[in-house]
Amino acid sequence: MRTPYVLLLPLLLSLLVAAPARAADNGSWSVHPVSSAAAARPYFHVSADPGQTIEDKVVVANRTDRPLTFRLYGADAYNTARDGGFAVRTVGERMRGVGAWTKPAKDRVTVPGRTSVTVPFTLRVPADAEPGDHAGAVVALDERVEKGDGGVALGIRRAVGARVYLRVSGPRLPALAVEDVRVGHHQPLVPGFGESTATISYTLHNTGNVTLDPRVQLRARGLFGRTLLARDLTRVPAELLPGQRVRLTEPWRDAPHLDRGDVTVTASARDTRESASASFLALPWLVVAVAFTAGIAAGALVVRARRGRARPSGPVRPSRPAAPTPSRPRSSPSARP
Repeated sequence: MRTPYVLLLPLLLSLLVAAPARAADNGSWSVHPVSSAAAARPYFHVSADPGQTIEDKVVVANRTDRPLTFRLYGADAYNTARDGGFAVRTVGERMRGVGAWTKPAKDRVTVPGRTSVTVPFTLRVPADAEPGDHAGAVVALDERVEKGDGGVALGIRRAVGARVYLRVSGPRLPALAVEDVRVGHHQPLVPGFGESTATISYTLHNTGNVTLDPRVQLRARGLFGRTLLARDLTRVPAELLPGQRVRLTEPWRDAPHLDRGDVTVTASARDTRESASASFLALPWLVVAVAFTAGIAAGALVVRARRGRARPSGPVRPSRPAAPTPSRPRSSPSARP
């Protein structure tokens, strides 16, 4: 009986993380634009008007000793949710941009070992295409399912693609938003015994039509305006594509044990700058527990005192009437003789 595979497509795309300017290569095969007489091109950089058709060629190079057969297709690009890296859609997903407009001359190509094959393709920009930046890739997918390592039933299909950066003429509107800033504290049980840390999370949203290289600054202020944290963040995407949202987190070591303040995230890029803030309250667990216990105890005493004041007194027995005092007989005047 054959072992079923869980298909991960593509698991090893060389496009998933922003890379230096070079051909996409996974060690077994590479995909890159045809080089001009002047210089090599690591990526496709294209400018076009709405309704225009661009023709170009892509090279698929086989670095192994055996023939390899690839499925060629155009793909839309996006930013990964994990770290904002550059990634492309899989062959079964619906394409709406560069992936839908790019058509290789061949859907499949077999490349002998240690050789390369050049394949023409066309990029037809629709007449109603939105102006601004559009990103994608021409992808060479090895449709063979490779067995994964370990005892898990896992199948892998690998793909490599050459990036396509398309700029459609028209108004360019760079815009960036910072959304949903949150602060999560991790406090020690006893103040001063253990490290107090925090995690700051936020969303970067490219609301314009231009690819941005954002720079992010993080500031935290406590009571009375004291500066607790001032940092320029480095773990941000190098390319934030139009319309894309990326959820990012930043650790804060040595966060305050007891304080109240605000955290502000400021993101800036070409001709745009936006900020968003969130408040935080740092309280050690022991302080919270003591305050909670004291509150319960005080509440119980108040309730008990109120019940004591509201308790009715017992019934009063009526007193017995006093016995009547016997009246003395009046003496009559004595008769004179």
